[in-house]
Amino acid sequence: MNTLIIYDSHFGNTEQLARSVADKLASYGTVKLFRVPEGGAFERREADMLIVGGPTQRHRTSQAMRAFLESIPRSALQGQTAAAFDTRYHLSAFVTGSAATRIAAGLKRAGASLVVPPESFFVAKVEGPLEQGEIERAGEWAEQMYAAFEASKNTPQRKVEVKHQYPLMDRWL
Repeated sequence: MNTLIIYDSHFGNTEQLARSVADKLASYGTVKLFRVPEGGAFERREADMLIVGGPTQRHRTSQAMRAFLESIPRSALQGQTAAAFDTRYHLSAFVTGSAATRIAAGLKRAGASLVVPPESFFVAKVEGPLEQGEIERAGEWAEQMYAAFEASKNTPQRKVEVKHQYPLMDRWL
């Protein structure tokens, strides 16, 4: 499995997690790790799995991550398997926000399919460190991604037709 991990990190916490995920997935294939490019410019690279992560800042993604996600043209990631993660305080996402959910939304808008739900990893303070056990949890998350990726390869893709009780709703869905 060829994996591309793109991350943004201000204090090194998100980078530590990205490296932990990369180390775990390296046993299954090639892994390339990149910091979000300056100016946020998107450049398509071939990968079986795209993983994007960044810190949660003021309930959202960092400015560099926002620019990166906005630079991805619609449908540019069509058929791409992806995953999203963030770092934030260990409180409800309602209180802290979650960059992971915003990253996931950006990836899906570009056509990617998430292989696992967005994941949050927790920091003790703004500048870190990561809470105890988060590096190990990132490795476990990487294993879950790999298992889900392998399972998705063995599942035939079927188009599901949805019929509603109220046919007029089909126009809006």
